[in-house]
Amino acid sequence: MKSIATLILAASIAALAGCNTVQGLGQDIQKGGQVLEGAAKK
Repeated sequence: MKSIATLILAASIAALAGCNTVQGLGQDIQKGGQVLEGAAKK
């Protein structure tokens, strides 16, 4: 579980670094939330 959280954190940081606009940032945060929600359901 700890490695999954680390992987999600790394992916989130990479996604945030790649976003160029506020709208893109919002979408990245939303996708990150969906990933975390999916991981929590498993």
